Amino acid sequence: MSTTAENLPTPTLQTVPGDDVRQIMWRYTGRYDLAMLVQSSRTVARGPVARLVAEGARNSHEWTAAKASLLPSFDESGITAAFLDTEYGGFVEGPKNLALALVAFELAWVDAGAATCSLAGNLGLAPIHERGTPEQRARYMTCAAPPKPGENRQQIRAAFALTEPIPFVGVETGMLSGKVRVAEWADGQEPLLQVDKRGRFITNMGFANVVTAAVNSDDPRIKGTCMVILEETDPGIFDRGVPTKKLVHQLSSTRDPVFIQTVPASRIIGGYTIKDGVIIPKYSHSEIIEAVFRRTRVTVGLMTSAKLLSAVEPVIMYQRRRFRGGEGAPGTPRYELGLQQKEDVLHRLVDIWATGEASASLGFAAARIFDELDPLEKEKDQYLERNNLSGRAAMKALSKTQQDALELVRLKGSGMAKADPQRVVALEADKLVQFAILDAQANVYCPACKLWNTGYGANMMREAVSLMGGYGVTEDCPGFLGQKWMDAQLEATYEGPEAVQRLQLSITMTNELFLEQFKQWILAMRRIAAEKPGTGACTVASAMQLWLWTFTYLQQAVDADGAKLYHKTRQSVTFPLADSLCWLLASRQFILDVLELEAKGPENPGLAEGLAGTVKFLSDLSHVQAARAAGEVGRVCAELIYGYQRHPAWDESSCRACYCAEELESLEGIIPGIDSMARTCADVAEAGDAVPLKAGPCVKLTGVDTFLRLRAKLDSCLTGARLAKDRAAESLTKVMIPEALDYPV
Repeated sequence: MSTTAENLPTPTLQTVPGDDVRQIMWRYTGRYDLAMLVQSSRTVARGPVARLVAEGARNSHEWTAAKASLLPSFDESGITAAFLDTEYGGFVEGPKNLALALVAFELAWVDAGAATCSLAGNLGLAPIHERGTPEQRARYMTCAAPPKPGENRQQIRAAFALTEPIPFVGVETGMLSGKVRVAEWADGQEPLLQVDKRGRFITNMGFANVVTAAVNSDDPRIKGTCMVILEETDPGIFDRGVPTKKLVHQLSSTRDPVFIQTVPASRIIGGYTIKDGVIIPKYSHSEIIEAVFRRTRVTVGLMTSAKLLSAVEPVIMYQRRRFRGGEGAPGTPRYELGLQQKEDVLHRLVDIWATGEASASLGFAAARIFDELDPLEKEKDQYLERNNLSGRAAMKALSKTQQDALELVRLKGSGMAKADPQRVVALEADKLVQFAILDAQANVYCPACKLWNTGYGANMMREAVSLMGGYGVTEDCPGFLGQKWMDAQLEATYEGPEAVQRLQLSITMTNELFLEQFKQWILAMRRIAAEKPGTGACTVASAMQLWLWTFTYLQQAVDADGAKLYHKTRQSVTFPLADSLCWLLASRQFILDVLELEAKGPENPGLAEGLAGTVKFLSDLSHVQAARAAGEVGRVCAELIYGYQRHPAWDESSCRACYCAEELESLEGIIPGIDSMARTCADVAEAGDAVPLKAGPCVKLTGVDTFLRLRAKLDSCLTGARLAKDRAAESLTKVMIPEALDYPV
């Protein structure tokens, strides 16, 4: 008997994706160091961390001995050393962005406070790592490594003090009330600095013994702002302050410290020069935090992604067991499926799962971009330093690089690379060109990941909690979903609230080099759609095209009063465009990750049995997410195109443009069908000059015909999205899950 494709069983999801799948999707297959780091982080998260949460450790604001027991666990598992370069006691070769992202993801799968406790130590050291002098790096990085057996020294635990107790703390990182002035400056001696700093919401202050603090000059002998290193043993006051009464992230220590200390000028991060009796720090505080935050925001975004994906199994368990113990014997649909007999709960869980996948794809892609970018950024800095380029001269040199990068992207995108292969090879070999291309991506991906993952992710965590019924807001809810939902609210404000991310994104997404790459991504999505139509790539491509057209149109458009629409102060325009771009980036990256799994999965024998079903399910999820993204983009773009024009009123000039019902009736005999056509496409005044019951004549804007065509095309691209959602929902009723979570509840 022959077997044809028609009678083969449709592959379906067998189990929730495991490490073999994730290593391929998130591109760390073959990285033994990262695989081991994931396992050790998971052991800590689902062991000591989970036990603390289950025992009620989150019920205290204080940094207790039980919470402090996490620090040795971090040290012993390698989590602490993961941030450090190998020369200072680390074990991960090269850039660490993906490594730290994976650690944050694993810890936040159980509790985000524990993840924050770990990451905040890295954040405290990050200014030194990114902009410190060689001497500063050697001292503080080496001492941050856990002591080896027999080594007698105090380990550094760091904190980062940027925000201050001013109104609306954390909204404006450029406002500093922390001050630095010269305390003593003897002839021929290094200056001593007096630092006065009050921090607020400073993580790790319950145990930190080193603080990197942002301060502003309060002395004409010191120029501008800088960051300084404070040690617990420095002369003066190192007051840890009172605990912050948080409702969230209680497994991290957060306090409002006070520092009044005297430190040598060599503690200025990055060093300084002296000119005409004035100390000039090499880096301002804003230059340092820009280098730091553009990397660490990604890990925070992934903490919320972990919450969403960790909610899947607890919700499925709850849905299936909801009616057990009541009516319905084993083997009946009521007993085996419980709430999953109903479509609503399945479709809502599909949305949660799709959001988690897309946000994780976006976050890990951003981490990988920074891993590629880091060595290129060092090359760029060394180039500028070798050629004594700074200020405008440096900007001019990088502007030339920007043009070269644009040329390369256009050559490769237009298919002209074959016509001038030598030029392409030369441009691709240029490290500065590589830097420019990746930098344009990173400057968008970082705020997009932080904004969308934590902002929209927090909303979807509320959905996850609601699917647990009343159980979702209890302390013993499986998976700690209630706590995770609350924690997500804080993550949305970490390292700058949502408005900060939107502002940065609204600037960086206008970069010509990014937009040129964006155009190439649209073409790539079209090609994917031709080969893999079930992924939603066609929908994403159409949405990207609509977004790009709207963005370009709004650059020149004005509102009803003649005021420019796209302007940095017009955040009612720029911010929604930034939001909608995030949806596109996340959905596109999810599709790329599914294709990576499909292409590389067959190389792993362990995936042979269930790979087809997993790929099919994730493809359906990506299709669902593409439809959600398209809906958001279509809504935002339509509002911005039409929303700033006044609606026509029933005045004399408008009524003159209307058809008259009597005229149409007389013309019907000459032109059959004109009456019905006119009533469909235009406004018709009835007998007695009565006008239709609406605000005014239909809007007819000039110059938006292309928008109407693209919008109609986008709507038609939603074809099949709900069928994909139905298939994904059915898979949820069949997927095998463990009888219990692998951490205590």
